[in-house]
Amino acid sequence: MLKGKTVLLGVTGSIAAYKIASLASMLVKQHACVHVIMTKNATNFIHPLTFETLTGNKCVVDTFDRNFEFQVEHVSLAKQADVVLVAPASANVIGKLACGIADDMLTTTLLACKAPILISPAMNTAMYENPIVQDNLKKLENYGMQIIAPACGYLACGDTGTGKMPEPELLFAHIERVIACEKDLIGKRVLVTAGATREALDPVRFLTNHSTGKMGYALAHAAMLRGAEVVLVSGQTVLTPPIGVEVVAVESAQEMFEAVDERFDAQDIIIMSAAVADYRPKQSAPEKLKKKDDALTLALERTTDIIGTVGARKRADQFLCGFSMETENLLENSKKKLEKKHMDLIVANSLRTEGAGFGVDTNIVTLIRDNSVQELPLMSKSEVAHHILNAITQQ
Repeated sequence: MLKGKTVLLGVTGSIAAYKIASLASMLVKQHACVHVIMTKNATNFIHPLTFETLTGNKCVVDTFDRNFEFQVEHVSLAKQADVVLVAPASANVIGKLACGIADDMLTTTLLACKAPILISPAMNTAMYENPIVQDNLKKLENYGMQIIAPACGYLACGDTGTGKMPEPELLFAHIERVIACEKDLIGKRVLVTAGATREALDPVRFLTNHSTGKMGYALAHAAMLRGAEVVLVSGQTVLTPPIGVEVVAVESAQEMFEAVDERFDAQDIIIMSAAVADYRPKQSAPEKLKKKDDALTLALERTTDIIGTVGARKRADQFLCGFSMETENLLENSKKKLEKKHMDLIVANSLRTEGAGFGVDTNIVTLIRDNSVQELPLMSKSEVAHHILNAITQQ
């Protein structure tokens, strides 16, 4: 996703500087071109050779280094960058940027840069909470820079509090959000359901299914990367939600329906990928459930048909996408659901197909509309998510 993108990392004097080596490695593995500028203080915590080895590019420290190709280096790097991340960002460098001071290679380059700039503060809690530092961060936000909030935890100084630099995986996610995709969904509001619902039978047992939520989370992540305002209504899953996505946690099918129903009118695109438990206990179930042997046969009724209910009230300017998981007659059964539930697009796959279904990172799906059928080959669920969004945007 980052192939052809140039990421400029600014590393300042903080013990957290060592973590940026991992971030640089992650970016390179995603085929990004990575350049690193270090302040002189940063070299006391990690050697420039580390970054040069990981990125294959010279790590710049000295503004007046004579060992360079014939170009004005700070201007050249500023022009090349698709995004800049300053991490860890010390209070000193934050203060310089807020005041427009350019007295080293990093601050000079940042003043010449028109690419999006991300700032990840890392420092002692008392320093971070100092009103001067907070005012400087607000200034940077007013200048259009994005501040990545520090984590709360045990700090190198021995204190516990806010000021810890986020882990490299989270910093990578922020970079990815800025540059990974064309923002063709800006201004669109997208609601995605994902994960499995649970219907309690008694205080111990419940009905559910094998859904892990991977496909729905991939869709929410892809829509966010493409600039949409995303709401993720999530059933049970162990997945970490994507950054920049509003998450509404639910358990039962009724809770999922209520969450969707409450937000339905405000959405432009609704993607129902959740696997809903089809049955729940009847109101009289508690007494019957004392009889263990006949709990399932006597005490269940169907849950709300979420997609059918919202499909019946869908406006002409809304797009509704659902999923169909079949064991036989894939196209025939999916086309019937498409029409019956008033969907614009249905994503069908078979539980009998290797590489598709629950719990795996790949999928093989067929995109079905009223007048077209598109079969996709085996690919990652992330790739499938983008194909689904392409089908929605190219309607």
